Amino acid sequence: MGFKFTKFLIVIVILLLLTATVSNRKIFRVENFNFNKSLGLTANAEKPLEEKPVVKEEVVTEVTKPVELKNASYTGDLTGYAADCPLCNGHLACLGSYNVYKNNVVTYNDKTYGKVRIVASSKKLPCGSIIKFDSKRVSSETTYAIVLDRGVLGTSIDLLVPTEAYASRYIGRSSINYDVLRLGW
Repeated sequence: MGFKFTKFLIVIVILLLLTATVSNRKIFRVENFNFNKSLGLTANAEKPLEEKPVVKEEVVTEVTKPVELKNASYTGDLTGYAADCPLCNGHLACLGSYNVYKNNVVTYNDKTYGKVRIVASSKKLPCGSIIKFDSKRVSSETTYAIVLDRGVLGTSIDLLVPTEAYASRYIGRSSINYDVLRLGW
């Protein structure tokens, strides 16, 4: 009887240790719904409501030396992002004073191309580059966009949309071909 009781006690101890380990893993498990996966898991923190300061808007362009492109057409992934994400401040990397969160905008008025969508890209495309692409997830017509933000790797493009919910529901992740119409400002 003593041997059976010892076996039973060892099995109970092992089960308790396993459940404690599994429950500890559940505490630290965090899901990352960011489609382009360029943000870390800490980006899913709750964003505190804060009073936005009134700032005089002025357009400041980043001076970049355009690089020669061997091919003006690229293939990459199209994802969506929004300024309402946790830890986002609404300022664009290429135009720091252009606050898309405060002004609730996803477009930019370009002197040459008119009203264009805003995208983030890698540094392969200089700030102010204009691209065009077709994606039924975005529009039934050809979409023209300007590179005003960073944070994407390779040849992928991240389209600025009104909310994160909109990005996950309508944009998702898809493969696209896009043409570079203008390289930098």
